[in-house]
Amino acid sequence: MTVIDPETQAGWAPETEEDEDDMPLSTRLSIADTLTLGNAICGFMAVYFTTTGVLIPHLTGTEDGGMARHSAAMAVILMLLASVFDLFDGLVARKLRASAMGAELDNLSDLISFGLAPAYFVVTWGMVAQGANDANQRVSVVAAVVVLLAVVLRLARFSCVTLRDGIFQGMPSPFGALTVVAIVLLELPFLPTLLAIIGVAWLMVSRVEYPKPRGRLAVAMLSWIVLSMGMLAAWALDAPGGQLLLQTGCSLQIVMGAMIPLFATARRVNTIRDNRRESRAEARAAQLP
Repeated sequence: MTVIDPETQAGWAPETEEDEDDMPLSTRLSIADTLTLGNAICGFMAVYFTTTGVLIPHLTGTEDGGMARHSAAMAVILMLLASVFDLFDGLVARKLRASAMGAELDNLSDLISFGLAPAYFVVTWGMVAQGANDANQRVSVVAAVVVLLAVVLRLARFSCVTLRDGIFQGMPSPFGALTVVAIVLLELPFLPTLLAIIGVAWLMVSRVEYPKPRGRLAVAMLSWIVLSMGMLAAWALDAPGGQLLLQTGCSLQIVMGAMIPLFATARRVNTIRDNRRESRAEARAAQLP
């Protein structure tokens, strides 16, 4: 039998009550964290719609073209919405208070929405695409694993590498995920689709610099996301010209994914040349009497 000193018990009870009311700062969610959790929910729901509306009907032989189109479009729209949450949680965190869990929550949510969801979309494509066979399914699984690992490595590097302000190293995972999905929706032949997906995965782990979406660039990105949602909705509802709108949007997404590294590389080369010219000019000025 344990004997408790009444004086000790009396002094201990108020302290416990105070501890319960005073929640540690590390466990409090900020407004930015709630947006980040919305990102994770969208990623999970994208996997849900891909499974229930595309994969299961295909496996059970009850697929309907309209239902598969609607579900595929909904999955991609949810990934786009996840990128909106990802865009705004950083902006809100800079303007308002950010919790100690913010960075970890952001990485975990990005892994779901921009790693798992697009990789699962690639696997499903390998199974339901026209002319798909066992070999194509296996190769599509490999491509999906490559995409997932690229996102994992990119997020890990982002957490431990410090870069100059306003710059990402490697294609940002939201942009990479949407580019992978655009490649799949474009319905190119199997081999070009596979090579393009692997190319995007390489860009995500590369050292190519991408500008962070701030100011006008953030507004332009948000406008593009909203426009992409409209294109997907028109395609899902089988509106006149919906297929053309989808192909146009996917093509533009892929072109941007290919052109931004070229512009970034050209800009970096020009900056290096300008720095060298300035160094030479300063050296010559120093040699003059």
